[in-house]
Amino acid sequence: MNKIKLQTMLKQFFNEDIGDGDLSSELLFTSSDKGSFTFYAKEAGIFCGAEIIQTGFKILDSSIEVTLLKRDGEKIEIGDEIAVIEGSLQSLLAGERVILNLVQRMSSIATNAYKAVELTKGTNAKICDTRKTIPGLRMLDKYAVRTGGAYNHRSGLYDCIMLKDNHISFAGSISRAVSDAKSKIGHTVKIEVEIESKEQLIEAIEAKADIIMFDNRSPEEIRNWLPFVPSSIITEASGGITFDNLKDYAKSGVEFISLGALTHSVKALDISALVQLKGEKINGYH
Repeated sequence: MNKIKLQTMLKQFFNEDIGDGDLSSELLFTSSDKGSFTFYAKEAGIFCGAEIIQTGFKILDSSIEVTLLKRDGEKIEIGDEIAVIEGSLQSLLAGERVILNLVQRMSSIATNAYKAVELTKGTNAKICDTRKTIPGLRMLDKYAVRTGGAYNHRSGLYDCIMLKDNHISFAGSISRAVSDAKSKIGHTVKIEVEIESKEQLIEAIEAKADIIMFDNRSPEEIRNWLPFVPSSIITEASGGITFDNLKDYAKSGVEFISLGALTHSVKALDISALVQLKGEKINGYH
């Protein structure tokens, strides 16, 4: 993860939330009032966001002490303590919500990725994400996917040529689109072609695409079409794939399965911050 970019992002998020100042904390506490609270899990999953906690609070106050009790990628159970943060009450309370929002989202994505990888164990298929991320959060979303054990698809429009149905329609054909792209791009950039029929599949193969994506095709169709694809071309399935039918797609023999649901339908993993007095239990948990 780009730490310089992360700092810039967090500063922007804090400016949005804090504005000209945190009225609640600044009216109740002085800058010398100290305290601590603990981040703990209220839901089981995969933790992700250690760098958010470390970097975020340090941006607000370099004297804050963060003790991480879990590492990115570790399983967390209900009641598990994730981190203890100590320092100025004003700074702790100013950063709590922004940091928790990000950690909850990232942990949920990591948990989804882990679930998808577990469902496809025993097959050769690799799970990857898509560009269906929240604008401004793509670096964090994709880091969370990797933390859960899955892979990243392209990061944006700039690092892979992906010829979808609209590109092909405007260009006139798959052959022409691939040929034009190959004539204008360097050798390090791959070309992926989205296909929806056997005729398009053959055309993409003859055009020597680097990757062929089976778009909204059933596992049966993919299984029947794969023998036509030479080993030099990478295969991918996407569209209409859910956790319920994921294993069927993985068993088709396709190499990659891209899931928008890893990032676009995220329900935040329940993680809370609670002030903890010495020797006190958190909601009945140590």
